[in-house]
Amino acid sequence: MPLLIAPDVRFHSSWLEGAAEFDGARQDGAGADGWPLDELKDARAFRRFVDTLVNDALPESPRKPELVPCTYLWIVEGGTFLGSLAIRHRLNEFLLEQGGHIGYSVRPSARRRGHASAALAAALPIARDLGISRVLVTCDEDNAGSRATIEKNGGHYEDTRNGKRRYWVEPAKG
Repeated sequence: MPLLIAPDVRFHSSWLEGAAEFDGARQDGAGADGWPLDELKDARAFRRFVDTLVNDALPESPRKPELVPCTYLWIVEGGTFLGSLAIRHRLNEFLLEQGGHIGYSVRPSARRRGHASAALAAALPIARDLGISRVLVTCDEDNAGSRATIEKNGGHYEDTRNGKRRYWVEPAKG
C-alpha cells in the first residue's frame, strides 16, 4: 500500500527513474524546478535537494519572494518512488488563481492505479493540521484523471480560470 513520506535520500535511484519518466515535463508538487536532472544524479546534490524540500516547510527557510512555505511529500510503495505531493501552507495571488494549496504528480508507469487519489486523501488531514480549513486544488481543464481524483476526494468545483479548474475541499475533522 502506498504511503506519503517526507523526502528521503534512500529513494535516490527510484526518484531518478521516476523523474526520467516525465521526459522533461514539469512534475507538479515535486519542488524540482531549478534542479537539473543530470545534477541530481550526484548523491551530494540529491541530498541537498532533499534537505531543501524538507526545510521548505519551515517559515524561516529562505525562498524566493513569490514562493510560500510548503510541505513536500513523496508517494512511495516499498522501495519505489511513485510520485510527489506538495502542500502549500498559504495562498498567494498565483496559487489562488491557478496553483492551489495541493499539487501532485504520479510517475507515468504508476498512473491509473489510484495512487493520486489515495495521496490526496492522506494529504487532506495534514493540510488541516497545518491550519488550512478549506483546501484549494486545481487541475488543467483537460486533465480528466486529476479532475476525477479531486472530485473523489470531495472537491467542489468553483470555476475555471486561465484553463485551470478550481475545486475547494473541506478536510474532515479528525
